[in-house]
Amino acid sequence: MPRFTLLACGIATVLALLSPGLGRSQTDNPPRPAPASSASQQAPPGHTPSNVWYEIFVRSWADSNGDGIGDLNGITAHLDYLKSLGVSGIWLMPINPSPSYHGYDITDYYGINPQYGTMADFQRLLDAAHQRGIKVIIDLVINHTSALHPWFIAANNPQDPHHDWYNWARPGTDLDALSATDTPAWHTTPTGQHYIGVFAGMMPDLDYDTPAVREEMIRVGQFWLKKGVDGFRLDAAQHIYYDFKSQDGDPAVLQKNLAWWSQFRHGIDTVTPGAYVVGEVTQKTPDRLAPYLRPLSAVFDFPLAKQLVDSANSERAGQLAALLAQTEADYRKVTGKSGVDAPFLSNHDQERVMSQLDGNPQHMRMAAAMLLTLPGQPFIYYGEELGMRGQKPDEDLREPMRWNRSPNASGEATWETPTTPNDPAISVEAEQADPDSLLRFYTKLIHWRGQISALRDGSIHPLAVANPQLAAWKLDDATSHVLVVHNLSGQPQSLPLHDSHIHAVVLQSASGSTLKKGELQMPPYSTAILQ
Repeated sequence: MPRFTLLACGIATVLALLSPGLGRSQTDNPPRPAPASSASQQAPPGHTPSNVWYEIFVRSWADSNGDGIGDLNGITAHLDYLKSLGVSGIWLMPINPSPSYHGYDITDYYGINPQYGTMADFQRLLDAAHQRGIKVIIDLVINHTSALHPWFIAANNPQDPHHDWYNWARPGTDLDALSATDTPAWHTTPTGQHYIGVFAGMMPDLDYDTPAVREEMIRVGQFWLKKGVDGFRLDAAQHIYYDFKSQDGDPAVLQKNLAWWSQFRHGIDTVTPGAYVVGEVTQKTPDRLAPYLRPLSAVFDFPLAKQLVDSANSERAGQLAALLAQTEADYRKVTGKSGVDAPFLSNHDQERVMSQLDGNPQHMRMAAAMLLTLPGQPFIYYGEELGMRGQKPDEDLREPMRWNRSPNASGEATWETPTTPNDPAISVEAEQADPDSLLRFYTKLIHWRGQISALRDGSIHPLAVANPQLAAWKLDDATSHVLVVHNLSGQPQSLPLHDSHIHAVVLQSASGSTLKKGELQMPPYSTAILQ
């Protein structure tokens, strides 16, 4: 969840200008569309999924109409790029109407941001993606609304039914309390009422103890599934009830969160059983992530993201094997199975991977290689495959995608001027023409996952090897058994193998890996898959 940036004016000014007696939103009871055709969501014959997802900030990805703002038609126009990259699905950051550039404060849960296009444009995108075997999930931002949402405007009137949809202070409330995000939790309306906004005053939190809120948000999920989306990325999934810093680690708060998401899961399963639902749960250890796997399909693995980047940066495996083993144990305890992880390297709220790695291209490749040889469903942040950089503030983490050598070429989003070096070599145009580019490297790794099923679906068995510059793990599923080894260093490395079932190197990221007399020899900064 990003720090809020308001494009218009403050809440006190806005609410003072709007009628306090405004009734229900016109979108409270939208027409229910017919279910999408299941045939449109099936993968093409012969298509082997990689289980890799690609995160897209629509505003920055591709501009189809020349207004400088990325849009839905821009994504549709570039679906073949995603297909060639090999991803199985895309996650669209918020597409609903919003007063902010990032969209995480929504004013209509049933609409499309007009800067991005229309509902018809979205339907064309869904259909075109499904025809290519690419699934689509959308950001579902239901912990809070925009302060400009008709519900909240109406809620300022204590007599309006929507008043109960939000969290208001009562006598004795500590109005100086810190939120779970270490910011002021309580904010004030023009009429002197105080409400919770964990992320910002312009993002008032909904009250999920109100049955009408729960019912409405289940209807929102069902609405988009009926449109044909394949699932959701749940923004701020842990903050439905985790409002205050003092509640960190509170088991009662955790159970209330899980109870809500279980109810939500039941509600959406009535439309699309097993829809993919991945939660943003920002915790530092796998045991705190694992409980959310009861109602959700997966959670983003924040501890692993940090460790993967640290291992690549230091050229040492460090605690990677121990963390992978602990994650597998904690997740399996809850789900009874492997392959439920959603690993990633960075997202729209974090410094881009290449910036975290100080621009080192070899470290970038090793971070990518580790990510894409782990089971589960890895996520790539747009432009990561090109080596795009980005550091705070948030806008600079979300700079326009670089399609062409020239940033002024047709189709480039220009809503923000890039702050990172405009290197023409960091573009789709340049990297598609370079057989040794980072884009080609990502493409190779992603396609490996389609060739060997254990890379997608296997149970993981991390290996603690004596050489600290090597990271290794075994992956097993019903049809394949492989050993994955990464040489994180700039020097050749060797690994004695004592497994009689390992016979040959079947895939390698750089030529030179050999297996002779039970010893694996690897060139610098390389990955080998052995069977």
